[in-house]
Amino acid sequence: MSDTSTDTARRKAWMGQLAKAPHGRVAALLDQAVDRPAFTWLRAPEIGSTMVRGRAGGTGAPFNLGEMTITRCALTLADGTVGHAYLQGRRKSDAEAAALVDALMQTDLAATVESAVLAPLAEETKAAKAARAAKAAATKVDFFTMVRGED
Repeated sequence: MSDTSTDTARRKAWMGQLAKAPHGRVAALLDQAVDRPAFTWLRAPEIGSTMVRGRAGGTGAPFNLGEMTITRCALTLADGTVGHAYLQGRRKSDAEAAALVDALMQTDLAATVESAVLAPLAEETKAAKAARAAKAAATKVDFFTMVRGED
């Protein structure tokens, strides 16, 4: 993968999609799309924790909010392409599938993986956001001022 800002932005986008996917969904979509290629582990899936930091009001001084459990891994395909994954929670099989998708997106199978894995994930995320927005909109209260005729 070349080191341009466009490629970096695209990779950030698909890595974010993979990290936010529901449990088991990436693996299911990947297995439907392609046969999993042979790979070797650079770092087998491991579970750890990371410190989550926040900022008051989004601009204030940073503070430590607490720790979050993550799963990470790295693998290399037979052609030397490297795939990485970092996911929230204790999900070793999901991390493996996400790292495979990351690696495959850097090969000539990128178009296939994008249409069979990333596009459905994007649609499912969009539908879930729309459903959540509709549920919130159903509870919306409109406040208005009635004109009393004194003016």
